[in-house]
Parts: sequence; C-alpha cells; structure tokens
Amino acid sequence: MVADKTYLRNVLKTCRASLPATYGDEVSAIVQRRVIAAEFYRHADTLILYAPKDREIATELIFADARAAGRKIFFPKVGPTQELALVRVDNPAELQPGAFGLLEPTGAETVPVANLRQALICVPGLAFSPDGDRLGRGGGYYDRLLAQTGPSTTSAGLAYAFQVLDQLPQAPGDRRIDLIITESALYRAGSQAARIATWTDQGGVPK
Repeated sequence: MVADKTYLRNVLKTCRASLPATYGDEVSAIVQRRVIAAEFYRHADTLILYAPKDREIATELIFADARAAGRKIFFPKVGPTQELALVRVDNPAELQPGAFGLLEPTGAETVPVANLRQALICVPGLAFSPDGDRLGRGGGYYDRLLAQTGPSTTSAGLAYAFQVLDQLPQAPGDRRIDLIITESALYRAGSQAARIATWTDQGGVPK
C-alpha cells in the first residue's frame, strides 16, 4: 500500500512538473471557470481555497469571483497540532510563505471545520478516482479536515484530466471527496459515481 502510493506520487509529480507553464495556466483557468459556472458553487456561501504549489490547479479566479460576490473565503494553515486551521482571507496579500513552502493565511479570524454549513472546499491532489478517492502529498492533512465536515459541505478536487485514474490505493484513514473537476469532465463521487458532464469544443479540444 505505502509502496504503491509512493510510486504513484513520484510518477504524477514528474508528469505535472513536466507540463509547460502556459499549458498549466490555460488548464487552470478552464477548471476554475467550470467551478464558477457550477450549481454547487452558486449554492455555497463560504469557500475554502488553497494556494497552489508545483503546477497544481490554481484558485485565483475562484477567489476573485467569490470576493466580488461578498462570500467568505478561508485558506488552510498548518497548526501546532498538525491540523489544518481555516483562516479567513480578504486579500491575496494576506497569504505569505508558511509550512512546506506553501502560501498560508496570516489573518486572525478562523472557523471551526465542524461549523461549516453551505461551504465548498476546493481540494488539491496528485490523483483522484471517479469514486472520489484522492492521493495527496502524504501528510493526511486534508483527510483529517474532511473527517470533521458535515453533510451540507461539498468537497471538490481540482485536477488535470490525466490525474483522474480508474483506481487508487486507499488506507483506512483516507477520505473520499464529493466531486472532481477537470478541464474536460465533472465527476460526482459516492455510491453512484459517474461522469456527469463532458466539455469539448467543435474541434474536440477542452475549453
């Protein structure tokens, strides 16, 4: 199990790192526009975003749209107990280098994960499956955070299409997410896992 995860992490990190920067920026914009146009986004009054690292799908367009709409926006910060605290961010300048080389929020307003109601949690990852399984960096931070959320919270993995694999190795503490959004498809996870949308232009190129 551990060896399988380590192997997949190494392969997928290499694949993502090899993406041209212009391609990564283009796909990130597409995925973010898919999120902004989705019903699950419109119903959320609170957004939990992440600061991308190593060519992860970006979140700045979602941030700008949510900020313009007056929604509350929180970013995760690694706390002293190795749990993720959710800290409110009103301006990108409030994100500064923190743990593991990630940008983290510097504000003081936090929200307990269990208190989230109509919230959308955008989750990064190295790989996802249509069933909602996720392969992260290996620290288990998002697994512990998602374990505390209630039924009115929606979790969504933002990914490149090549990061969606049929199956992923899973350990007992791993948590599934509700949705996976790529540049070419939207997957709804759970017991009725299915691709519920596919997007292409007339030339077959995702847009």
